[in-house]
Amino acid sequence: MFESLSNRLSSVFDRLRGRGALSETDVLEAMREVRLALLEADVALPVVKDFVTKVRDRAVGVEVLRAVSPGQQVIKIVNDVLIEQLGGEGAVPLNINVPAPVPVLMVGLQGSGKTTTAGKIALMLRTKERKRVLLASLDTQRPAAQLQLAQLAERAEVSSLPIVQGQTPVQIATRAMDAGRREGFDIVILDTAGRLSIDEELMDEVKAIRAATNPAETLLVVDAMTGQDAVNTARAFNEALGVTGIVMTRMDGDARGGAALSMRAITGAPIKLTGSGEKLDAMEPFHPERIASRILGMGDIVSLVEKAAETIDREEAEKLAVKMAKGKFDLEDYASQLKQIGKMGSISGILGMLPGMGKIKEQLNGANLDTKILKRQAAIISSMTVAERRDPDIIKASRKKRIAAGCGMTVQEVNQLLKQFEQMSTMMKRMNKLGQKGMMRGGLGALMGGMGGGGMGKPGGRRPF
Repeated sequence: MFESLSNRLSSVFDRLRGRGALSETDVLEAMREVRLALLEADVALPVVKDFVTKVRDRAVGVEVLRAVSPGQQVIKIVNDVLIEQLGGEGAVPLNINVPAPVPVLMVGLQGSGKTTTAGKIALMLRTKERKRVLLASLDTQRPAAQLQLAQLAERAEVSSLPIVQGQTPVQIATRAMDAGRREGFDIVILDTAGRLSIDEELMDEVKAIRAATNPAETLLVVDAMTGQDAVNTARAFNEALGVTGIVMTRMDGDARGGAALSMRAITGAPIKLTGSGEKLDAMEPFHPERIASRILGMGDIVSLVEKAAETIDREEAEKLAVKMAKGKFDLEDYASQLKQIGKMGSISGILGMLPGMGKIKEQLNGANLDTKILKRQAAIISSMTVAERRDPDIIKASRKKRIAAGCGMTVQEVNQLLKQFEQMSTMMKRMNKLGQKGMMRGGLGALMGGMGGGGMGKPGGRRPF
């Protein structure tokens, strides 16, 4: 998501940074390119016009043209306007601080990921907010929809409303709220039926459910991959129902990202949550400032740290840190690290959160650098004996053949893993030998020195990355 837009904007800003001073013509030319980039990213035309006008009005001021670093000033202005466009600073939380049971109404078109999103929100509320959640499917149109939600509830370890055949959506919603009050649930998530397109019957049904339950939240689920169609869907639902928040799904896809930039301006409703992937824990609060930072290639370190804190086993990490400090690091430790990284999602996704990694990501695209590689390496290590993992030096030709046959890989792939591990071990030993003072004196050059031949750089670390 946002990758093409990010690349286009980065090229514009690279040119601005390279100039000592900016004229008004330079700024206007840059704004023309920004306008084209936004339109290509499928941002709604009224939103593009408003965005470019705001940036241009602020950027042609004297404080930018006479600034010490005018290019950086323009980038800051674009960043500020992006944040405004996406909804302002900070995530907008779900409105659940009302008397229980809190009704949360899920609406959207068929295929937007609404039912899966209901399961993801249930898991998030159970684990992060410590709430008792009841899931109820009001979808009497789609075969097995109620059964699907019951299975999602089981995976999320929350309750689901028992299925009673022949009831209308309003009757199911009423029964769900009664069960919520009677059985002491904090939140009742009502998953409504979708349609392939917006029609009067769909809207009448959802209006009747809303009138019967008076939801604290009416969350519209839209598929980010559908671009302008997602914006049109949001507009229609908002005009009919008064949507209180938007959940954007498939944010990990290769869509242009324009829908996210258009939502707040078109509907007035904030994007509250984003979903990526099929896993139930792949649901995050929407932080406009972090998304703006990613779009402008400045990374998102805060989200990366949060993701690491949620997935990495702290006790295991501390044990590994002690081993590293002593210069001890074997293939069992390496396998453990592969597992931890795999929990954080795709490597390309992690790289996208690091500042200035856009161009490096492009260079690595052809290398098929993703969690599949991690799984393959983990499979190779699992095919080794305990003695081989703890002392890789004993792995010679015959052992390599046995390991390769055991995991269905080639001897060449086993060699690649061993070489990569050897380079990492060398770096660990150098870090230990240099110590903190040595690292501070010599920096990266001291660490990388003597590691030629592995593609890491020439002695002294003079080769640029």
